[in-house]
Amino acid sequence: MSGHSKWATTKHKKAVIDARRAKSFAKLIKNIEVAAKIGGADLAGNPTLYDAVQKAKKTSVPNDNIDRAIKRGAGIGGEAVEYTSIMYEGYGPNGVALMIECLTDNKNRAAAEVRTALTRNGGSLADPGSVAYNFTRKGVIVVSGEGTTEDDVMLAVLDAGAEEVEPHAQGFEVVTEASDLVKVRSALQEAGIDYESADVEFVPNLKVEVDADTARKVFRLIDALEDSDDVQNVYSNFDLSDEVQAELENDED
Repeated sequence: MSGHSKWATTKHKKAVIDARRAKSFAKLIKNIEVAAKIGGADLAGNPTLYDAVQKAKKTSVPNDNIDRAIKRGAGIGGEAVEYTSIMYEGYGPNGVALMIECLTDNKNRAAAEVRTALTRNGGSLADPGSVAYNFTRKGVIVVSGEGTTEDDVMLAVLDAGAEEVEPHAQGFEVVTEASDLVKVRSALQEAGIDYESADVEFVPNLKVEVDADTARKVFRLIDALEDSDDVQNVYSNFDLSDEVQAELENDED
């Protein structure tokens, strides 16, 4: 999980200083719309919508935008949204595996943008199933480390079904079975522990350690993929040693 955690951490740092805030907002809004369409507008009865709204609020999406997205998704007021979920598999530099999750209203555009981002940045599309076997859907909860210890988190979540608690630069990452995500998230809330996000993600079963040069290329490729409005999430199996992580952090200085 360490490569996954460190990429999440790096992505979080970039998001704070990035000029792509509007694009991030649009993707969070799309998640809310789809969650409301599938499970309805009631946050109490739709945990996927609840988590999508919480994530948007943590990223400072205005409440009015969130409310409108819920109504559009649920079909309240005559507006409607229609997105198709598509998963592309690919390879990045040095054979790093990629799972590229899209939500789109135009399959042809999504396919073209994913293919272009891959080929221009040292990657390629993979045959269906050739990458997916190495990933498992897991619940991933990112917990702020401010005022919270690893023991606090473990005490709160282990009885609720958490599989792993791992420290990282922003706090802690709690990994669960996908079906246990809501239960573990609720256990954190009951313990008064704040969390940054709670999502079902594709987590690699086997990781590939990469050097700093390869990591930079992979980051550029992921950034290019995420530039597409249709790409919601990119998951990868690369891992970073502490030394490589330190070198990459020096790049940001």
